[in-house]
This record gives sequence, C-alpha cells and structure tokens, in this order.
Amino acid sequence: MTGLDVLVPSSPEEAVAAYGDGDGVTVIAGGTIVLPEITYGRLRPSKAILLKDAGLAGITRDGSRVTIGATTPVVELTELPAPIGPCAANVADSEIRAQGTVGGNLCAGIGPEAPRGDLQGALLAVGATVRTGGSGGEKTQPLEEFLADREGKLLLDVSYDEPAAGAFASLDRPHTHDYTALAVSAARAEDGTTRLAVSGVAGHAVRLPSAEAKADNPQAAGEAAAGDATFADDALASAWYRGQTLPVLVRRALTQLQEA
Repeated sequence: MTGLDVLVPSSPEEAVAAYGDGDGVTVIAGGTIVLPEITYGRLRPSKAILLKDAGLAGITRDGSRVTIGATTPVVELTELPAPIGPCAANVADSEIRAQGTVGGNLCAGIGPEAPRGDLQGALLAVGATVRTGGSGGEKTQPLEEFLADREGKLLLDVSYDEPAAGAFASLDRPHTHDYTALAVSAARAEDGTTRLAVSGVAGHAVRLPSAEAKADNPQAAGEAAAGDATFADDALASAWYRGQTLPVLVRRALTQLQEA
C-alpha cells in the first residue's frame, strides 16, 4: 500500500474528473467488497477514489420514474416495491446492507467463493438504465449493456420506471448463510410486458428471455428458463443444483406476479 494516492471528491463532477478513464483506479464507496479484497492481498491499488462525500447518494422520484444514486446504501432500498425492495432486504446481513452501496453491488465482480451483485437481477427485471462518466464522457445506457462492459465507466446512478407489479424468489438454505446462491426477479410493466432475470449465475445477472416468452404459464416458463443461464460450482451450490432449482424459482416468481 506504499505510495497509494487517495482522492476524496466532494461532488459528482469532481468524482468523474478524478476517475478519468479509470485506468489503474480503484473506486471505494461502502468498502464491503473492496476492503476485504485489499486485506487478503487480492487487490493492490495504486490510486483510490473514496466516493462517500461525492454527492451520489439518495433516492428521487419523478412520477413513476425512480432514480437511485450510486452511493445509496442498500438498506435504503428495502422499502421499495418488489422486486427491488425484497431483493435488497435479502442482501447479506444488516451490517452489510447499511454499509454496502447500490453502485458497489452493481459493479461487483465475480466472487472467489460465492456470487455477488444481488441487485443486478432485480434491476434488470425492471428495465433499469444507468448513467455513467468516464473516458467516453457521460453516458446513459441499459443496465444489460453496462454489465456486459463496465471497463472505464464510473457509475453515477441507476433509474427505472416502477412496475405495475413485481416479485422476488430466492434459494434460501441454512448452509448458504447470508449469501444468495440463486434468485429470480420478475416485473410486469404497465403495458403487461413481463421481464425476468436471475442472479447467482456464472458471471453477472442475466435476463431470461425464453421464460419471458412463456410468462403466462409459470410451469412452461420454468422449463424454458433452463436454456437462458449458465452456472458455476462454488462453496454454496453446484452448477447442477442451481440448474435444477432455477425452474422452481421462476415458477414461484411468476405465481407471485399473477397473484399481485
């Protein structure tokens, strides 16, 4: 850690300027992921940006449009309607939810022992867009595109239109402790369109388009979901077990959605 350059921006504009093109920059918000990585020697930053005072926290509404700042603590999302609220309430434990941020959760890389990025699935289900700064200037794009290519982008906020109904179903077993091994989020828009997404897969969360096409039939949708995601073995569950569980969670989420 010798020679570490630490910057503490006091505004979104200062944060974007300090980030530059992101080359060699470690971004720290809540620190629940980054600091353990540093402690275990898996991350050795030479330049760090602390975002706690950058003015990127808070939840605002404009009609049905909800915007969440990148440094908003996860705990502040727990009262939002499904699938966002229940998903946020399912993240880790109370201490992590109070400290960890939305931006950190969305930008979380693949964990060494368990999945990360619980909120990715819920925000994919509601069709969220993200606003970023970085080498390409300020940009707004679908969350799906951002998750596929986050290089050189500083997340500023995430926005979505509140759905007409939402649902969240997760794999909860004692051996998983406070980690989410697998979760399915569902949302029905005002026009009746249904979106489904799953977290706990190999890599970042993904949509379930084949299941979405059969959303009016939970049984058929669950069966179709098998071809939409790939899984990996880790300390919580095997890829095989996740593959067997995904159809069950899809059925549960869609049944909740129908009841809503």
